[in-house]
Amino acid sequence: MLQHLSQGLRTGVAVALLTVATFAAAQGVRGDHPDTYVVVRGDTLWGIAGKFLQRPWLWPEIWQANPQIQNPHLIYPGDVISLSYLNRVGVEPGPREEAPINAIPLSDIEPFLKNRSVVDGFDHLPHVVALEDSRLRASPERRIYVANLDHASAGERYAVIRPSAEFYGTPRARGLDYRGARIHGDTNLWRDLVPRGRDDAFLGYEVVQMGVGTVVHGPTEISDMSVIELDLEGLDVRAGDRVVPVNPQPYDLQFFPHPPSGDALSRDAQVIAVADALTSGGPRDVIAISAGSADGVDNGTVFSIWRSGPYTIDRVYHPDTSRINDASNPGARRYRMPDEYASHAMVFRTFDHVSYALVMESTKPTRVGYALKHPDAQY
Repeated sequence: MLQHLSQGLRTGVAVALLTVATFAAAQGVRGDHPDTYVVVRGDTLWGIAGKFLQRPWLWPEIWQANPQIQNPHLIYPGDVISLSYLNRVGVEPGPREEAPINAIPLSDIEPFLKNRSVVDGFDHLPHVVALEDSRLRASPERRIYVANLDHASAGERYAVIRPSAEFYGTPRARGLDYRGARIHGDTNLWRDLVPRGRDDAFLGYEVVQMGVGTVVHGPTEISDMSVIELDLEGLDVRAGDRVVPVNPQPYDLQFFPHPPSGDALSRDAQVIAVADALTSGGPRDVIAISAGSADGVDNGTVFSIWRSGPYTIDRVYHPDTSRINDASNPGARRYRMPDEYASHAMVFRTFDHVSYALVMESTKPTRVGYALKHPDAQY
């Protein structure tokens, strides 16, 4: 009897889960969706989902409502997406002559995918001592001279990186000079304009790839330097830059949008930097957030980004107070204002405690210090 009860329970749970998934599919589909859609080259998972789903990050849940789909992670040009049967999404496979489509347009973010990473330290890495012709900057196709690259062999490929910032759990990234030292006089005045997080731990150093080159030869009898010739494309290299082996595939080629895990949400993460900007970014800008793979964040994780409600003086009852409005911390005679939605962002590269995300859509600028929430959060 217990066995029959167990089997019945499993069957009931399975039916319930399928019902829930089907309900999620019906609730997530736009009312004006077409009956079918043919995937074309240049599509992205986010873009397609936005055509017929109210919430693009529900893509996996919609797919789970259709067990006939063999691999929900791989959608190809020529596939026919059908939405005509009870608002359920299904796919009729097309030819498999081209590569599967990606979650986001990689061409928009490829410089950031390749050029920015987070490391625990860099003092131990080989570094550039001098440049060809004793130049101050080495342009593409010039040679650089590297110390402590003792076992380099001709033909090996290396990337030249430069430390750019220190990341912390609260938005107080410190700028670094080309040697990786803190910039003298850099006080980060703007950090006092954003709320403090609960965790002020050091998260890592951001390093930016300046160029890639090929080893010409290693140390010789007359010099301890290894010689690297830079590729045609790249940025200016200078003495003090570090050198690391080239990572042939530094990021996932295939991932899909999905809501964050409970562990990721419990991290109380914030925006800690905006690539190539001081404090603000918009759609297709890259941001750094204070949560990574160790916190349950993976590629494709979608967050909503919110301005934390400031503490504001009620001037009706306190018209003569000298206290400032819009303070980031509580105080006498201040009221906490509601949080305000700013944007959605999707993670595309993760490290232990830091991730990079692409701002997908927004109603206002995304700023350093803004909080990360579930993509369906209402307040």
